[in-house]
Amino acid sequence: MNLTATQYKYIELNENSVPYIAGTTMKVIELISGHLAFGWSPEEIKFQHPYLTMSQIYSALAYYWDHKEELDADIHQRVERVEKLRQEAGESALVKKLRTQGLIK
Repeated sequence: MNLTATQYKYIELNENSVPYIAGTTMKVIELISGHLAFGWSPEEIKFQHPYLTMSQIYSALAYYWDHKEELDADIHQRVERVEKLRQEAGESALVKKLRTQGLIK
């Protein structure tokens, strides 16, 4: 993978300009998703991802806040893509069976 250094010590961009946490395979967007979805503090992120250093976590958070609009748009597109795929896939056989048995609505 070809990586380019950024002004963020622990953030690297891949050849598609996707920000990764240096020395890992974790995308900044993945860390931020947990932070936003669950309200995780940096300490909780560290607990959930013990292989990250606090410096890496804070660098990813700083990168997010400096590129918030762009990354929020990426998150929004991902959510829309998942919803579209979910709708295209339709109801699973298990859900149909549970619904016919009156176990779910």
